Amino acid sequence: HGDVFRAPALLPLFASLVGTGWQLVVLTASVILFAVLGPLHGEVHEERGEVLHAVIVCYSLSSIVAGYMSGKFFKMYYPTTAAARRNEKTAMWQMVMALTVLLLPTVTVLILSFLNFVSLVYGTINAIPFLVIVKLFLIWVFISVPLCVVGTMLGRHASGDTSKGPLEHFPCRVNAIPRPIPEDVPWYGKPAGLIPLAGLLSFGSIFIELYYVLTSLWNYKFYHVYGFLLGVYSILAIVVGMTSIIVVYFCLNAENYLWQWTAFGSGASTSGYVFLYGVYYYFFKTQMHGFLQTSFYFGYMTLIAVNLGLLCGTLGHGAAHSFVKAIFQNVKVD
Repeated sequence: HGDVFRAPALLPLFASLVGTGWQLVVLTASVILFAVLGPLHGEVHEERGEVLHAVIVCYSLSSIVAGYMSGKFFKMYYPTTAAARRNEKTAMWQMVMALTVLLLPTVTVLILSFLNFVSLVYGTINAIPFLVIVKLFLIWVFISVPLCVVGTMLGRHASGDTSKGPLEHFPCRVNAIPRPIPEDVPWYGKPAGLIPLAGLLSFGSIFIELYYVLTSLWNYKFYHVYGFLLGVYSILAIVVGMTSIIVVYFCLNAENYLWQWTAFGSGASTSGYVFLYGVYYYFFKTQMHGFLQTSFYFGYMTLIAVNLGLLCGTLGHGAAHSFVKAIFQNVKVD
């Protein structure tokens, strides 16, 4: 119990991943609800680009969620780090803020820049005009970034007073010296054996709906059953949470207290199966060929997989965090 609430390795990176993940959870729910309410404001498949506009608006406004959750998470676990025990002055706060602001946009821009370059070389209509790129950059600089910074400040100051130490947030104290983790454990006590199984179960809950989503993306068919998509999204959230809790429980049983990255990986592994399904779909369900079509297909599938990995990883970690906190609140510590 003295090591369970120790800060995860690479705390600034983990905090920014969790913050970005919660932003994607809110973003996805908002866009699906916007599509479900189509009868009130006009069906989203009637006007080209309406879903894309909704994604851009919701992403910009939900940046405050990313900042708040990453700041709150870092504030919660920083007192358990060695640097905090030594009262060292660190620039970790600034690092968390910078990673939260830059991490996902950097990956997205790199992939889309490559695809835009390919479009320009081939002279297709898919090339993004320069003026549109400038507008997107201004939206990011003047709306998304300030909201993310404000959110980080709110998370940093809204999560209480650090004078009480880690006990303010956790039911158990954290030992100064970490205990060794046993190595002679069965396969079901090792994260490497459990994480792929957790992802497979989560993928099993969405793969039928995934076929229809990919068909609407790549085979010129309209997707309009957004109410059903909302239901599948809810099922995915529940299954990811349950599987991550089971994985963390097995790891804790094997006296492995490094559960944070394990919980995140259990959810995020779903995206690996989604990408593999995308590879199968490309070869057996489409007639695409050539460098242009292949690069566009796998570029966008990589983007989908990265975002889904962050989203599911965050859901898995959130469920496991609540579970671990609950069981250690009720355990008797001698």
